[in-house]
Amino acid sequence: MAQFFTVHPDNPQARLLKQAVQLLNQGQILAVPTDSSYALVCHLDDKNAADQLRRVRGVDDKHHLSLLCRDLSELANYAKVNNQQFRAIKQATPGPFTFILEATKEVPRRVSHPQRKTIGLRVPDHKVLQELLALHGAPLLASTLIMPGESLPLNDPEEIRERLEHQLGAVIDAGACSLAPTTVVDMSGESPQVLRYGQGKPALLGL
Repeated sequence: MAQFFTVHPDNPQARLLKQAVQLLNQGQILAVPTDSSYALVCHLDDKNAADQLRRVRGVDDKHHLSLLCRDLSELANYAKVNNQQFRAIKQATPGPFTFILEATKEVPRRVSHPQRKTIGLRVPDHKVLQELLALHGAPLLASTLIMPGESLPLNDPEEIRERLEHQLGAVIDAGACSLAPTTVVDMSGESPQVLRYGQGKPALLGL
């Protein structure tokens, strides 16, 4: 049965977020708010949790999962980024963008794209999620909380708990998020390509 942590959106209670981190370390999946929509997250190094996250989403291993990072230095540990890419990403970070980049060896092979060896990375601009990442001390594996067969993400924490009561360790309630997803930019090729238009404005990247 999922726990329910109601936190202040601008000044989240550290004791509740520490409890959430404990659940992540125990292999649980959490529903968390982001600067785009609610997302499912789990520990990067936990294979069973990653498999369960994919089952809840109804996606296979070819669906790009993302790493939520605290800052650009952390992002650079998990992706191969040249100077030009770094400058472009810096213009739009933190913010509602997901960047598809070539993964480094720090990323477990089972969570990168099986053929392309790429991974989605983002630095969210959300106080609660940033505090959670800081307490966790490492990136979190994530996917937008869109249920199988649906097109919009779940946005109401109470509904998330009701529908996923027995599949999550906890829901972190910091109020409703946007229903708009991140803008996804593939930077793994010769030139950047926008794969999905969302909240992030491509003009920030010169696109």
